[in-house]
Amino acid sequence: MNVMKTKMGWIEVVCGSMFSGKTEELIRRLRRAQIAKLKVQVFKPTIDSRYSADHIASHNSQKLLAKAIRSAQEILNLVEKDTQVVGVDEAQFFNQDLVTVCQTLADRGIRVIVAGLDQDYRGVPFEPIPQLLAVAEYITKNNAICVVCGNPASRSQRIVAEGDRVVVGAQEAYEARCRLCFDAKLHEKIKQKEEKHAKSKTTHRQPEVRA
Repeated sequence: MNVMKTKMGWIEVVCGSMFSGKTEELIRRLRRAQIAKLKVQVFKPTIDSRYSADHIASHNSQKLLAKAIRSAQEILNLVEKDTQVVGVDEAQFFNQDLVTVCQTLADRGIRVIVAGLDQDYRGVPFEPIPQLLAVAEYITKNNAICVVCGNPASRSQRIVAEGDRVVVGAQEAYEARCRLCFDAKLHEKIKQKEEKHAKSKTTHRQPEVRA
């Protein structure tokens, strides 16, 4: 029986906590593809401008030119006909449309490499990464190092009071923590402490009333 070789695409997902080297690994794979003289296009969400507006950038200052987009659907319009590899960073900032987009690109014969957080600041699965993991051909989960005890860290500990699910930040807002050292309610405790301190400070400053 003769087997006809066809152009086949696939999806790779690199996930893990903050500071686990996800973007660094994404950049490594994309650069290897460029060295192999493959046509590469890279995308990132506009919301992430921490290190650069037009590059994906790791915490250790590695960078690669990228196109900032507002929605995953834009990727389908921007990918050129001869593109062979597509990279997407900070995938957790896109909605569920990213899953369909990645599936469409892979079906076209494109290698799709996606990097993102698999859990949010509460330790809850961070969509659309779980759905991408289900349809991906290749999965890499990175661990960081827990800043408290030094064990492998799989969670992103928020160390500021903000309670929104999406808060873009780096070392000033997050720490890598292991399962035991992670506290899903730490941001609430910090907020309560700040409010108590502010109230105490206001009370202390009230002018003395004399008869």
